[in-house]
Amino acid sequence: MQHILEAIMTAEGSDQPGRHLAAVAGLPVPESYRGVVVRADETRMFEGLATRDKDPRKALHVQEVPTPELGPGEALVAVMASAVNYNTVWTSIFEPVSTFTFLRRYGRISPLAARHDLPYHVVGSDAAGVVLRTGPGVTRWRAGDEVVAHCLSVELEDAAGHDDTMLDPQQRIWGFETNFGGLAELAVVKANQLMPKPRHLSWEEAASPGLVNSTAYRQLVSPHGANMKQGDVVLIWGASGGLGGYATQLALNGGAIPVCVVSSPDKAELCRRMGAELVIDRAAENFRFWRDEHTQDQDEWRRFGERIRELTGGADPDIVFEHPGRETFGASVYVAKRGGTVVTCASTSGYQHQYDNRYLWMHLKRIVGSHFANYHEAWQANRLVALGRIHPTVSRTYPLEQTGQAAYEVHRNLHQGKVGVRCLAPADGLGVRDPELRARHEDAINRFRGR
Repeated sequence: MQHILEAIMTAEGSDQPGRHLAAVAGLPVPESYRGVVVRADETRMFEGLATRDKDPRKALHVQEVPTPELGPGEALVAVMASAVNYNTVWTSIFEPVSTFTFLRRYGRISPLAARHDLPYHVVGSDAAGVVLRTGPGVTRWRAGDEVVAHCLSVELEDAAGHDDTMLDPQQRIWGFETNFGGLAELAVVKANQLMPKPRHLSWEEAASPGLVNSTAYRQLVSPHGANMKQGDVVLIWGASGGLGGYATQLALNGGAIPVCVVSSPDKAELCRRMGAELVIDRAAENFRFWRDEHTQDQDEWRRFGERIRELTGGADPDIVFEHPGRETFGASVYVAKRGGTVVTCASTSGYQHQYDNRYLWMHLKRIVGSHFANYHEAWQANRLVALGRIHPTVSRTYPLEQTGQAAYEVHRNLHQGKVGVRCLAPADGLGVRDPELRARHEDAINRFRGR
């Protein structure tokens, strides 16, 4: 791995980085590499504990693992940086099910897929790095290409996947429902997961948008999601967080009017720095949507709706960008405008949603389920980043050895935006190839730093 890193580092400061990076094609692939794993023999370690009390630091281990053989249509990537998503938290606390269930199921479909069914799971659904090798049939990418990876792994052998690949029956999230993920020194991806690395960003910045930016793009912008248009009022829960931070930017970039819901003055200030004008600090205004564990408070729904109208001049949200789930879903259905859309994913506060169906059916509202993004949507979302229209939301980074701490902070909501992880990159700030474009957007790129 050291020889590979040295070859990549020669591109720093070079006026011909591609020539230096192409040299990785001549280097031997290591027989093993370091990856962040959960272990099959530890899946019961948190039994009896409440979700909040389960500690990712105890389940995530950095260990040496064998390098898998490449299959047709695959690429081996030297990972310079990755990031923590909530699916890494779920993996680390073995909720809602152990991810080894996914790996066993995947392993049954073919001899090639059987590589993934192992007693350890290399996790992570984001990556930025350099292509080392490509498998048979790969023509678009070659060794030395600087890339980011989106996390849709799909077989595309079923007709159902050829209109929208998210509908393929063998669609999986890489690094969550597959092995050999991005929180590691090497990663195995399908070639149709690769996209060009934005040239003005560092490795850790480029790694951070992949999953959440693509998810927000499909959920909010795509016709498969809410199909947002100019002038739409968009209520965004957790608007400064990993997912909401991109939703806020996409709303502003697309001419919509975001109403940002946050839980602290610092988070409210971040939304304003992104350009949002309408912000609700739900903690400061003491919104409590549940009277107790079993009973929602419809008076609070009404108070919340009135507060939104105060900010918008009387308009209800055309779109509600939902991802907290159980805690907020009843309020989301209530406050959406007549004929409006609640678009939902993730459910980080609980999967069992309760709402009053009268406010849905009698007011002709829609609930749209949205899950990650297809390759086209991910590519478009990445293009907006590459153009400097959408910016990374990295607040802090950790070395690979401290991935458990990074996941702990995400689990306990102690972070802002995205928490990055340096895999091979020895420091932050490396990998910038277009300093002029970066200089034009430096403040926006760094606005989450240190939060």
